[in-house]
Amino acid sequence: MDRISFKIGAVFFITILLVESVLFYYLHSSIIHSRIDEELASLQTRGNNHRDILETSYTQETIHHITIMESKTDTHVIITDHTGAIVSSSVPTDNSMKDIIRETPSDVPRAGTILEDDWQDKQYIASVSTLENNGAVYMFKNTQRVQSLIAKLNKHFWLAGILLLISMALITLFLSRFITKPVIRMNEATSKIRQGDYSVTLPRRGNDELGELSESIQVLADDLSHMKRQRNEFLASISHELRTPLTYIKGYADIAGKAGTSTENRSHYLKIIHEEATKLSGLIKGLFDLAKMDENTFTIRKERVALCEFMRGIHTRMAPSFSEKNIALNFACPGEVYIEADPTRFEQIIINLLDNARKYSEEGTATSMQVFKKNRTVHIIVKDEGKGIPEEDQAWVFDRFYRVDKSRSSALGGSGLGLAIVKELVEAHGGKIILSSELGKGTTFEIII
Repeated sequence: MDRISFKIGAVFFITILLVESVLFYYLHSSIIHSRIDEELASLQTRGNNHRDILETSYTQETIHHITIMESKTDTHVIITDHTGAIVSSSVPTDNSMKDIIRETPSDVPRAGTILEDDWQDKQYIASVSTLENNGAVYMFKNTQRVQSLIAKLNKHFWLAGILLLISMALITLFLSRFITKPVIRMNEATSKIRQGDYSVTLPRRGNDELGELSESIQVLADDLSHMKRQRNEFLASISHELRTPLTYIKGYADIAGKAGTSTENRSHYLKIIHEEATKLSGLIKGLFDLAKMDENTFTIRKERVALCEFMRGIHTRMAPSFSEKNIALNFACPGEVYIEADPTRFEQIIINLLDNARKYSEEGTATSMQVFKKNRTVHIIVKDEGKGIPEEDQAWVFDRFYRVDKSRSSALGGSGLGLAIVKELVEAHGGKIILSSELGKGTTFEIII
């Protein structure tokens, strides 16, 4: 995973380097041009000031004063008359100065003009300010001084650039490590998951994409761990559920087939064999139904159903079995409600829920069936006052072969397929089922269509 750290670091570094290079080049060019413009403007302003003084007092004393003053500075002045002849100069004139003077245009404005601004290749930068009927004032500055100033500026830029590169490298290294560290941990976690080890723990790292990915991997690991446990429990459950009735069938068939078995005992054994075969058939049918649902080959034939009348019929058929346990089965359906449903499959849903309520409720309690319409949805509630479901089991009760009661007793355990089938059937009708339960107070299943 150091490779991804290197790649991210390289991308960051190159990107920032390119951006900073462009910015540095623009800043460097802007500063240099600005500095040269200042030098040229200063030169031209100085020439204009001398011109203004000479126009006020054009005397030998004034000319001498100006040339003496400029000889003490890093600029040079040359004063010419109206014919172009040099009247006075603060330094000896050389060929470069004479060439610049000869190239003076005839239409120099009152504010003066720049005659030479090439500070890189020429010996001087120069300006000219014209005198009214008395010649002109030429100002020169040796470009070596300007180049020295630019060289110092370049040195500072190089130093700043090197420090910036070092800072960028350190920051990029830190950021790449900071970003890739959680990615490396997630890669290690996924490697463990790939090898079948789901005992991974990833910290929640905020609300960004990496945090969401970390949480998703953690949820995936937890779900796979649960699925692995469920698979093992499924294999144990299905082997138990198949083995028990088959053992009864085989055992009682052997006994019933023995010579000397009385007709009365043989009838009793055959009855047991029939009961176990019926249970086995129901279990296989449930598994077959779930398999068809998984393959989307399970058909739902919907028709318009008067729900209150439909539920009332189920209540009438189920009430005796509740009465045997001394459990009241109440029913409420104000008005009339219609839904589009498969009557056979919907009856299977309600009966499964009522069977669960009856199994897990004690004598003297009550179970209620309620139907009502709210806005544009139909609500069907089956509520009992039974044992309730522990909070840690509530998320898994709709899983196949999952049972809160691990005893697998025929009285309470059931096959563990009932609620899985209920959930699949409800969703096949375009609805959803909601569970709420409190341990020791009862359980409520609410179907919303």
